[in-house]
Formats: sequence, structure tokens, C-alpha cells
Amino acid sequence: MQQTDPTPTARPAAAPTGLSPSRAGDFMTCPLLYRLRVIDRLPEPPSAAATRGTLVHAVLERLFDHPPVERTPERARGLLAPQWERLLGERPELAGLFPDDAGKLAAWLGDAEKLVEKWFRLEDPTRLHPVERELYVQTALASGLLLRGYIDRVDVAPSGEVRLVDYKTGRAPSRDFEGKAMFQMKFYALVVWRWKGVLPKRLQLVYLGGGGDVVTYDPDEADLLAVERKLEALWEAISAAVATGEFPATRNRLCDWCDHKSSCPEFGGTPPPYPLPLATLTNPRKES
Repeated sequence: MQQTDPTPTARPAAAPTGLSPSRAGDFMTCPLLYRLRVIDRLPEPPSAAATRGTLVHAVLERLFDHPPVERTPERARGLLAPQWERLLGERPELAGLFPDDAGKLAAWLGDAEKLVEKWFRLEDPTRLHPVERELYVQTALASGLLLRGYIDRVDVAPSGEVRLVDYKTGRAPSRDFEGKAMFQMKFYALVVWRWKGVLPKRLQLVYLGGGGDVVTYDPDEADLLAVERKLEALWEAISAAVATGEFPATRNRLCDWCDHKSSCPEFGGTPPPYPLPLATLTNPRKES
């Protein structure tokens, strides 16, 4: 396999225009990481773990193209190679993950296959009838804050009850971090509620790592109103940081996997010059 440059090209700096669950999580984890990703748009090389997650998501999405009786482990395994080839066609830089190393690629695909097979022990796709897969959702709150993201799967029961499902290729979090993981799903539930006027009955996280696990939560209006208030406060904090250019670095347990240590004061680095004209961004929300 021919090696390609795994480093994507940096895009021009830009003011934030809204929030997704991942970017909200970035700011809450480390404001500097948020700035480097959203404003500076520094490139990040692809990782084998994240790409494996993308591949597994693609296989589980495409499996539902087939009628229920054909949604078998054998069918899913057969989707791995063509979905990998599709990803390579869309993102040639992924070839750099396994330059001329067929053994590593085979082992990596084998790990992806194990994750797909584990899913069949957690859910029965022959009994599932998703109405949406990889659904892009977007809505603006009354304040003007734009919320957006992709939901892996939306199920609707004959009674009309809605379930939002997200696949995770990592291990289920400990009880102490379970609420943080479910924040993403509450974010999606809020978007669906404000967009469609439908309160999802159940939020479900399907963890394929480790021994596999399914974590569910049934939200109510009070839950989603609390999330809405949290997001509004978060956006106010982001807006203030954009106006001042002050995005402090926060050392945390995810630092070991960060691609931006050379730009982080916590590791002896220096952030690049702030790229936005501060005088024109006293109210970044107008940029939404």
C-alpha cells in the first residue's frame, strides 16, 4: 500500500458558529484544545483507533441496508473490506496508517471485526427497524445558539416512542464518568426536542470495547432544560474567550493522546498567535 502524507492541510482560522457535542466537550475539558481545533483549525493526523471506530460505525450503518433476515455476523464481516476501501477513497491520507505493512493492517481489521461481532451479542439487528442512520440534526435555540451533530441511529416504536442510539468502540465508563458520557446523548435529545417537538423516550449508548455493555437513560423535560441552560452558559464562556483570546490550557487525563502538546504551555509549548481580530468579535454569537 502506497504511503501518503497523513497530515491534513490546515484551514483558515474562523470564529465558532455553534456547538456540537464533541466541541462542547473539548471546551469543558480544555479551552485551549477547543481553540486549536475550532478557531486555529490546526491539522491532526488520523489515528488507528479513531479510524477503526469510523469503520465500525460505517459497517453497522450499512448493515441496515439489508433486510432483517440478512443482518448476520457473516454479512457484517463481509462489509469490512469494502467499507475500508470506501474510506480510503474518501480520505487517501488514511493509507499512511499502515504504510506497506499488510500484517498490521490485517491485525487492525481483525480488531474491527471483533468489535462488530460483539455488537451482535448486545443487540439483535433482525428485530431493529431504524428510521434514521447517521442523521444530521441541527436547531437554533431561542437565544440564537446553533446546536448540531450526527446521531448514529434513531429507532421509533410502533407506539411512536423515539430512541436515540450511539455506538462507542471503547469500554463503558466507570460509574463516576457515566454522566459525562451521557451528556452527548442529552445534547442530541435536546436538539430533537427543540427541532421536532418530540421528547425522546430513551437514550442508549452501546459500548463495544472490553466485555461490551449497553447503557440507557430515560430523559424528561427537566433534564433537557438543565442541559439547555448548561449549553447557554457554556456558549457565553466561549464567546467571552473568543472576544479576549484567552483560552487557558487545562491538564487532564486525555493529555497523553493530544496532538497539540507543542502548542500547549502545560508541556512547554507555545500557542500560535491568536488569529482573530479581537476588536470585531465583542459579540461572537452574531457570527452564528
